[in-house]
Parts: sequence; C-alpha cells; structure tokens
Amino acid sequence: MLSPESTTTVRATLPAVGGALGEITALFYSRMFAENPELERDLFNRGNQAVGEQRKALAGAIAAYATMLVEHPEVRPGAMLARIAHKHASLGITADQYQVVHKYLFAAIVEVLGEAVTPEVAAAWDEVYWLMANELIALEAKLYQEAAVADGQVWREVLVTGRRNESQDAVSLTLRPADGSPAPSFVPGQYVSVAVRLADGARQIRQYSLSAGPGRGEWRITVKRVHGSSTPDGEVSNWLHDNVDAGDLLEVSLPFGDLTLAEGEEPLLLASAGIGCTPMVGMLDHLAAGGSTRPVTVVHGDRSPAHHAHADELQALVSALPEAVLHRWYEEPGEHAGAAATGRVDLAQIEIPEGVRAYLCGPLPFMRAARAELLRRGVPSTAIHYEVFGPDLWLGGK
Repeated sequence: MLSPESTTTVRATLPAVGGALGEITALFYSRMFAENPELERDLFNRGNQAVGEQRKALAGAIAAYATMLVEHPEVRPGAMLARIAHKHASLGITADQYQVVHKYLFAAIVEVLGEAVTPEVAAAWDEVYWLMANELIALEAKLYQEAAVADGQVWREVLVTGRRNESQDAVSLTLRPADGSPAPSFVPGQYVSVAVRLADGARQIRQYSLSAGPGRGEWRITVKRVHGSSTPDGEVSNWLHDNVDAGDLLEVSLPFGDLTLAEGEEPLLLASAGIGCTPMVGMLDHLAAGGSTRPVTVVHGDRSPAHHAHADELQALVSALPEAVLHRWYEEPGEHAGAAATGRVDLAQIEIPEGVRAYLCGPLPFMRAARAELLRRGVPSTAIHYEVFGPDLWLGGK
C-alpha cells in the first residue's frame, strides 16, 4: 500500500506525470537502448519498438497502477500484473533487471518534467515504481518456483519433430526436448517463447500459443506468416516459415501464460479471430481428450476459409464434444464456407449460457467488441479472460 504522504503527492501529480508518460517512456527506451544495445537486439521486441507499441503499453501500465493505488488502494490490479509477470517469465526476466529499468525511467522522468520533480515528487513516484516492481518480482519468482527452475532459467533446446501447413499462411511445428525427454506439461491456453538468431545477429523472441493439448509428450505451436510489414514486426514468424523444418533445433522457453482453461462444469465460450484460434484449439483438444461434457460455445472469425488455420481440426474437436457448438464467420466466404456466416463475428447473434466463462483471443478490435457485448449481456468482467501477444494496449480485464 502506498504511504499516506506519497498518496497525496501522487494524486496531485498524476495528471502531469500521466500526461507526459508518452514522452517519458520514449526517452526511457531511447536512452536505455543507446547505452545497452544488447537489450534491444537480444531481449526486447524491436518490431514493437519501431512502431511505439511497447512504450504505449508501459505508459498505460504505470498510469493504471498509480491510479489504482490512489483511487482504490484496497484493490490489486491482479489480472494486469499476472499478464505482465507471465510474459516476463517467458523471457527469463530476473529481479536485477528492474534496477536497470528504474535507472533509465527515473532519469527520463526528471529530464521531461524538470523542476516539477521535487524530492517529494521523486520519492513518491519511486515508491509507486518499487511497489509495482516488487509485486512483479514476487509473481515471477513464484512462476519460476512452480516451474522448478532458477530465476530466469527457462530456455530449452527443442527438436522440431514435424511441420504441417494449417492454412495458406500458417504452419504448425511439433516440438520435443532435444535430450529426448517428454515435453514438460502445461495448462491449456498457455504459450511458449521462441528465440531465433536472425541474419543481422539479433536474437529476437516471440510468443506462440500451444495449439494442442497437454499429455502428448510434445508441444505444438502454430505460426502465421506476416505479410506486407514495413517494420521488423513479423520477422521471427517469417523466419520460422522460411528456415525451419523437421530435424531442426530451436531455443524455446518453458510454458507460461494466464489465459488458462479453468476446470469445472461451468459453460465455456471460446471466441477467437484469425490466428487467435490457437489457444482455443489447445483447450478443445484437452476437453475432447478428457471426454468433457461441459457446454462449449466456439466462435471463430477469419478472412476466408483458406486463411482459417486448423479449420478441419476445429470442426472435428467440436464434433467430438457432445455439448459443443461451433459458429464461424468469414469476411470472404467463397465456395467453401459451409454453414459459416458472412462478415465479422457478432456475438449478439449467439446464445450466451448463464454462468458462462469466456475466453477471447484475436486482434484488439475483435476482443474489445466481444467483451463489450458480453458485458452488455450481463457476463461479469471477472468471467471474461483474454490474451494479447505483444504489448498489452488494452487493459480491459484488470
């Protein structure tokens, strides 16, 4: 909890600091990468840096956390912090790196705000930073403990045991530890990070959902090719498409992620768009393997049947579940859409069972619209879960 003195100071300065966070975070990343170029090259997603998404996400997280400290001190932003902690764990972030961030972030605050940063203001915002950082450090330490690894030691060499085309622009890769042991178990809905060494020497990392259920002794990820990007965004996915086949080795993290399938008997809504189908396919695979009789409403939207990754598998998994129903939308249905509707997903047309637990994955506009409709229909926010790959620019679910 923020001290009373700092609460008063943060409340008074939040408009000024919040209004300048965009400039502060831009300067922060610029200075940190200038003096520590290996961080941008080998740890941070330089595609997100190029388009400014990472600094927007950082500014949003700091502002949201500070606002909650002063306006709702009895509430912890659990979902936001959990999402960040899982992402950090999948990258192997350690506690000492928070000191590096603190150094450059506070130097940027002082430079941007100048004389407004009195000793009292600096102390108050320092308290905000370390409250947030220490919560994340504790969450990440718990994740490492649960994974039975030392802090940050999440990387493993895996063998690609198979490659399969899943749509015209998506391939799946099956993975097994290179030492021949079974792949560690995971909770349906989780992801792994994949690190690749690119032609310019950079080690870039991206996250990919595990698109099959646990219990197979191996993992599966599905990778969509990114077309027409003018930034480095998509460079890892495209590299995997162009360079990886069965028999190759990859550097992959242990599984993390908090969009995980809750056990129980309550009805489920699994709503996805585009490559956001991957965690949903993993969840359905797990449900079908266990003979689940839970009511499951599956909703998916895509550009066309040819772009729909795992389309046949999705239909087969839904058919294997006695209480499951599938609704599909295609913007360009063509001749092979079957019973799919034309256009974009519209949850207003779907029956939503009482007591449903909803999972969303896909582009932000899709998830915003889906969440808004579910809230309008009376689904509590605590029952709506979502996954964002890359910086979380939407703090809906906090």
